[in-house]
Amino acid sequence: MRDQLRRQRGLRNMSQEEFGKRANYSGSTVSAVETGTRLLDMPYARRTDDLLDSGGLFESLLRSAQEDGEPTWLKPWPEAERDARQLRFFEPILIPGLFQTENYARAVLRLDDTLSESEVEQQLATRMGRQEILTRERPPQIIGVIDESALRLREAIMGEQLAHLLRMAELPYVHIHVVPLSAGLHIGLSGPLMLAMLADGAWVGYLDHQIDGLPVGVEEHVARLLARWEGVRSAALPEGLSLALIKEIESQHRPQ
Repeated sequence: MRDQLRRQRGLRNMSQEEFGKRANYSGSTVSAVETGTRLLDMPYARRTDDLLDSGGLFESLLRSAQEDGEPTWLKPWPEAERDARQLRFFEPILIPGLFQTENYARAVLRLDDTLSESEVEQQLATRMGRQEILTRERPPQIIGVIDESALRLREAIMGEQLAHLLRMAELPYVHIHVVPLSAGLHIGLSGPLMLAMLADGAWVGYLDHQIDGLPVGVEEHVARLLARWEGVRSAALPEGLSLALIKEIESQHRPQ
């Protein structure tokens, strides 16, 4: 749909700035929508149809997207994640999705008892598919910060999961840090966050919560997320000590 937006605007010889001015949006907002780092919502689609005289094309496309089973709020982040040159994230409770094993991810998804088994498997396939960026020809640099409490779940799946996490840490472009329990209260306990730096150097963010997720593209909000991420990273152990701690916890899951 975003390719269509760019194409139709271009056919009318309108720059992003000109289109934004006519639609009462900033040029940067138009750019963010067209690159997938800002949510394409219904008011934007309708205003585009009016300006481009497209006969309701974009409203229709957006309605179809809303009905295809993938929440519209989720669409921008996977695109940003796939296009990222750098990824930074913090998780206070769970192993980050990019580093989850299939068994761990399935167990997490099954915690939502409103999902049918087929829906769990569908979401599992999507989550595992995201991990393809780890093995592509030019993967992004990834810096992940995980709270120690996420590593210490007393579940049977944790041995396999921690061993997998250590294998991920062997990749030269993956850097994992752990915030130790001894750090006490820190800014990251407010919740998980994800950040992606795109090819043009712009950062976009994403926040998870109980009902859905929220893409973050407003510059001042992204700046706050970057500051919070730096806060949790400063509370974390250096990479070597972090991996030593993960190895120690993983060893506790091995057969005695």
